[in-house]
Amino acid sequence: MGSYFAEVVKNMNNLGIDPVGAVISSVKDIYTRPEKEIEEIKAHLICDSFKFHYENNAYYRGLCDEQGVTPDDVQTFKDLVKIPGIHVARFKDVNSHQLLTKSIASLEHELRSSGTSGIPSISRRDEATINRTVLGIYAMYREFFKFFDGEAIFLAPSAEEMPEMGMVKVLSMFSGLMDGSHNVVKQATFVPEEVIELLNKWERIHTRHLIGPPFMIDRLLNYLRENDIRLKLDRKTKVITLGGWKRYTGVEIDREQFNKECAEYLGIKEDQVRDMYGLVETNFMAIECEQHEKHVPPWVHFSVRAMEDLSKEVEDGEVGRLVILDPTSISYPGFIITEDLVFLSKDKGCSCGRNGQRINYLFRIKGAEIGCCAINLEKHMDENEKSDGGEGFSVSCFC
Repeated sequence: MGSYFAEVVKNMNNLGIDPVGAVISSVKDIYTRPEKEIEEIKAHLICDSFKFHYENNAYYRGLCDEQGVTPDDVQTFKDLVKIPGIHVARFKDVNSHQLLTKSIASLEHELRSSGTSGIPSISRRDEATINRTVLGIYAMYREFFKFFDGEAIFLAPSAEEMPEMGMVKVLSMFSGLMDGSHNVVKQATFVPEEVIELLNKWERIHTRHLIGPPFMIDRLLNYLRENDIRLKLDRKTKVITLGGWKRYTGVEIDREQFNKECAEYLGIKEDQVRDMYGLVETNFMAIECEQHEKHVPPWVHFSVRAMEDLSKEVEDGEVGRLVILDPTSISYPGFIITEDLVFLSKDKGCSCGRNGQRINYLFRIKGAEIGCCAINLEKHMDENEKSDGGEGFSVSCFC
């Protein structure tokens, strides 16, 4: 790719500076750049990542050879659609270690997610990939929430209780940006009175935030509604959700109604409710702004493909299958064919002032396994409550 940015990246590499990390650190500025510049920046990072995995990963190179694609074929933003993707189900395969570009010895951590089959999806990360992941998630948190004080109530288990659960790991990262935090799901048990007591205790002392999967926030709202309790949280309060809007029973939580009830029973505005999207196999969070537009990180590309032909992209605004191109992954190729049906916002630019892609998630494709952290957590909590207590649980996943 012959461009000014390509020359800048080359100089960074010569100086031992990670170009992906540099872009992540500049997220605020990059979001304000013209669409074409954002496309050029992400394209260069993704093309470079593709070349790295093609040259160093025997399994992935074989996949590329089957499709007749080499790094010479992927040179511009328009060429990104040619990059072969790895089906997300491949991470559940007993031989998922074959996906690795880096050696097993270089790995520092792995996260797992399990669906209804109970077969875990395993994503393994080396030092450089973890560094980029942590930097990228915190950069997005700061960009969209500006947190560096306040108290957070996590309506989820603690990372100590569930260290491999990706959703918990990602949500727990918020605690480093707060004055304090509390996890109120313990041994699969949730007591809504504890949340209310904490919120009342912190009134006029801290900005109060609620963070957790939608079904847990919904449980709190149900308790408040049934007991005719209306709280008054703070002007800067955020209600942040991650983990999907479908319950393990198959019932969908109505997002519009959810926002309205948050406003009514928590005493906040609807634009203070924010959802996030991510997968255990990737290293980022797509986060809603105050307009409820979910912004893709500007170093990641969301390619929405035609259902009948995954080699072709659909137009923005049209529904298709999501393929994620994530250049942060070094341990394995971050080019993932998901089971999610989505569409990208058609109009360019958001009224919040950020440019780049904005995703609208619909549901999983027909026949895809229904299962994620939130679904498995809710199912276990319900089973625990029906049995009048339990001895804890073990569910490892992300969303």
